Amino acid sequence: MRKKGRTSLVLDTAIVNICQREVGQLSTTSFAHRLVASQDLVVRLDLFRKLEKHKGCVNTVSFNSDGDILVSGSDDRKVILWEWETGDIKLSFESGHCSNILQAKIMPYAKDQNIVTCAADGQVRYTQILEDGKVETKLLAKHQGRAHKLATEPGSSHSFYTCGEDGLVQHIDLRTEAATELFACRSIRNRISKPHINLNAIAIDTRNPNLIAVAGSDEYVRVYDIRKYKWDSSSDFGAPTDCFCPQHLIGDELVGVTGLAYSDRSELLASYNDEFIYLFSRDMGLGSNPMLTSPLGLEYDINEAPDVKMGPQVYKGHRNLETVKGVSFFGPKCEYVVSGSDCGCMFIWKKGGELVRVMKADKHVVNCIECHPRTTALASCGIEQDIKLWTPQVIDSAILPTNANNRPREARPDLASVFIAKQTATSLEQQRQLLPSEHVDNSTL
Repeated sequence: MRKKGRTSLVLDTAIVNICQREVGQLSTTSFAHRLVASQDLVVRLDLFRKLEKHKGCVNTVSFNSDGDILVSGSDDRKVILWEWETGDIKLSFESGHCSNILQAKIMPYAKDQNIVTCAADGQVRYTQILEDGKVETKLLAKHQGRAHKLATEPGSSHSFYTCGEDGLVQHIDLRTEAATELFACRSIRNRISKPHINLNAIAIDTRNPNLIAVAGSDEYVRVYDIRKYKWDSSSDFGAPTDCFCPQHLIGDELVGVTGLAYSDRSELLASYNDEFIYLFSRDMGLGSNPMLTSPLGLEYDINEAPDVKMGPQVYKGHRNLETVKGVSFFGPKCEYVVSGSDCGCMFIWKKGGELVRVMKADKHVVNCIECHPRTTALASCGIEQDIKLWTPQVIDSAILPTNANNRPREARPDLASVFIAKQTATSLEQQRQLLPSEHVDNSTL
């Protein structure tokens, strides 16, 4: 009876919204936003379609700005453009990379003709789709070690940023096809053994594109203001404008950040290696030098400790240990947070922290979840060689597992061992490059 009562209430709300829209009390845009962000649709998400063509793990998926095309990149070093609603392949081509593609994006406002990629070979490449359907790909920049992520500048058809395991952040302008090395992200504690931070993630504030956040192999998320950079390279631009970290993780040398995302309100979402996901508001920053403001950098009597701001919102239940996982907002107003997990499930939380959906999305690990820019739809990928599309399908709302928020914790490994494992995998991949591509077996990577 309780379930029927809830369903009746949801339907009544939907009917009221429709009536309000019809009589002009609710704008079409507001109605669409309410519909896309409706929890009643989110709890009814189910598998819509599988996209199967890659011959290796799919590491990246991304929608174009209109949402009708999905681009994917894989260990097979191919890039595929999909018409995801029909499952048809629009275009498939060799990327030119020598190793696993880690991210691929369609540049906005360029008629879906320009694609940028980064990969485990450290290369950043640019592909143009010509009028005759052929492609032209070229090398734009190079990182030492893996180039994990790139971030396109909001509102720009030509500007984007990359980060890599060398700690370097680069800016690339497609008009000149030139790369500018902005800065190397260095350890805040000036560790001799680890002078720079291996960067896993980069994100741009959509409300203020001058702010760029990066994070990697230590506990801090660093925010830089690009306006402080002098393009004639006469300024030392290595100091962040602000840093973020949960208080209990400051000084923890075993943690790192694998994924970042900005909300439409300039809030910063960070996924920590075998820890939790945290949402920071702008006033939670520790300043440009957190050693001066953190408990480890200050000497004071505990009874006279300064006031501590309310901590960040926490999202629990998933597991992020085996791979480098992203994290994303979902909904037109960033109403939800989504993440993959080592258990092969996809987790969806309300922004306030309530877990509302857990879906099995891979036999092994889910690494990447991409949210559709206009409707209630998700794309996911992981260790399996396919891409899964999720839309509201089922009639009855899903029920959460009873232990979804109580995942047992394990001792975290030193992140150095994770990077050694990555280097070993890269070495194996380089050896396999000596073989013809059709003989490459990715099963051990």
